[in-house]
Amino acid sequence: MKYITTIIWVLFLSSCQTASENQITDKKDYDKYLVSSPPKTNSKYFELWNSKIKPDSSQLMSFGIVGGEYNRYFQNTGDIRYLKKAEKVLKKAADIANVSRASMYRALARNYISQHRFKEAKQWADSANAIGSGLKQTKGLMFDVQMELGNYDTAEKYLDSLKNRDDFGYLIRLAKWNDHNGDLDTTIRFMEKATEKAENSKNTGLMVWSYTHLADYYGHAGRIDESYGHFLKALRIDPENAYAKKGIAWIVFSYEKKPEEAMRILDSVTQYYKSPVYFLLKSEIAEYMGDDMKSVVNLDKYFKLVQDSAYGDMYNSYNISLYLNDTEQYDKALALAEREVTNRPTPESYSFLANSYLKKGDTQKALDIVEEHIEGKTYEPAVLLRTAEIYKATGSTDRVKQLKDELLGAVYELGPATEKEIAQL
Repeated sequence: MKYITTIIWVLFLSSCQTASENQITDKKDYDKYLVSSPPKTNSKYFELWNSKIKPDSSQLMSFGIVGGEYNRYFQNTGDIRYLKKAEKVLKKAADIANVSRASMYRALARNYISQHRFKEAKQWADSANAIGSGLKQTKGLMFDVQMELGNYDTAEKYLDSLKNRDDFGYLIRLAKWNDHNGDLDTTIRFMEKATEKAENSKNTGLMVWSYTHLADYYGHAGRIDESYGHFLKALRIDPENAYAKKGIAWIVFSYEKKPEEAMRILDSVTQYYKSPVYFLLKSEIAEYMGDDMKSVVNLDKYFKLVQDSAYGDMYNSYNISLYLNDTEQYDKALALAEREVTNRPTPESYSFLANSYLKKGDTQKALDIVEEHIEGKTYEPAVLLRTAEIYKATGSTDRVKQLKDELLGAVYELGPATEKEIAQL
C-alpha cells in the first residue's frame, strides 16, 4: 500500500512539474489589454483630407492620405469594407497621378496583395517598375509579389538586387526568404536585426510589426517565452492590436493547453474586431474543448462573414480546408483548389489540390501533384502534413517516416488537435 501511495505521489509531482514548465503566460501581463473599446474609424485629420475630395477632384495628396487612413481602419477593425474603400480611392489617385504615379501604383499593388489578388498586384507593380522612380521600393514590392505567386527564382533575383544589410526592408525580406528555405535560425537572426532597426527609428508602426513577426518566428522555433514577450511588447505600444492578442491566445491554447483561457482572450478581441479567421480559430478551440455548440456557432459566424463577395479569394485556403476536413464537400474543395492554383500557384495551393484528389479517391493524381509541385519546394508544416497523408495513402512509408519526426516538432505551430493525427501517420 505504501508503495502504491509513493507511485501516486511521484506521478502527481511529475504532472505538476510539467504544468509548471509549460506555464509561460500570466493574466496580469495582458488582462489590461482585454478591455476593448470600439476602434476609431474617423478623425479630424481624416475629415480634413476627405473633405478635399470632390467628384472632379485632382487632389492627389488627399487621395493618398485618405487611402492610407482607410487601410489603417482595416488593420484596426478587420472590416473588409475599409480595404475596398482604400482600393477605390487609390485607383482614382492612380488615374490622376503624374509626378507620384509610381508610388500610387505601389500602394494599389499592396492593397491587392492584402486582397489576395496577386496577379493584379503584379500588373500594378510592373507598371510602377516601368516608370522607374522609387526603384528600391518597387523592387521590394516585386519580391513580395513574386513570393506570393510562387515564382521563387524571380523573387530571389529581386532580393539580390536590394542587398543592403543596413536597410530594414531588405532585412525583413531576407528573413522571409530564409524562412521559405527552412532555415529558421537565420530567419530569426535577420528579423532580430530588422527589429533593432525599427527600434532605432522610433517608428512605432514598424516596431509593432517587427515585434509581432519576430514573435511568430520565435514560436515556430519553440522559443515560446520570447514569443510571448514580443507579443507583449507590441501591446505596450498598441494596446488594441488584435494580432498580438491572437498570438498570446495561441500560446495559451497550443502550448499551455488552456483552451478556456484562450477563448476568453479571443472573445475580447472579436467583440469589435471582425476578421473571419478569428472566429475560425474560436471554432477550433471550442472543438478541442468538446463544446460542439460553441464550435458550430463560431463556424457559422465565419461562413456568414466570408459569404460577403468583397472578400473575393482571401479565404479560399481556409474554405478548402473546411470542405475537405469538416463538411466533406469534396467537389467544392476541388473546384476552389483549382481556382486557387490558377490565382496563386504555390506549393500550398497545390497541396490543397492534391488533397482534394486524395479525398475523391484519385490517389495517383494526388501523388503526381505532390511529386511535381510540392516535394523539396516548401518547409511549411501544414503543407507537409497534407503531403504525409498522401504518402500514407499511396503506401510510401519511408517518405511518411521522414516527415513524421519533423511534424511532431511542429505540433505547437499546427495546433494540439494535430498531435494525434500525426501520431497515426
